[in-house]
Amino acid sequence: MGVTSLYERVGGAPFFERLVDRFYDEVALDPRLRPMYREGDLSEERRWLALFLVQYWGGPGDYSAERGHPRLRMRHFAFSIGVEERDAWLRHMLGAVAASGAAPEDVAELEAYFVTAADFMMNR
Repeated sequence: MGVTSLYERVGGAPFFERLVDRFYDEVALDPRLRPMYREGDLSEERRWLALFLVQYWGGPGDYSAERGHPRLRMRHFAFSIGVEERDAWLRHMLGAVAASGAAPEDVAELEAYFVTAADFMMNR
């Protein structure tokens, strides 16, 4: 039997869409993070992050087809991201992961990635 991707194990795109919605529901209320995003309902940000995560975890490559290479640091360089911003972002993302209902081994894999990604995005 072949190895399944995390994307397949968690149920595909709907899992990541729910994860991203939980995350951005908290970001929208966060006085440290919310000003980093454009005004509005964050629907575009939700879409891009969900597409990125789907692709990263083994789903369709729609993110790259629409936006090209992720270039995460470049796309986030305009924002001043220090320890406090990283910690706030990570708190909301790890909270969304904890509430996701994913299996413990999938939670551990998601958490490890998000911790690494959050550290990588720091630019001050």
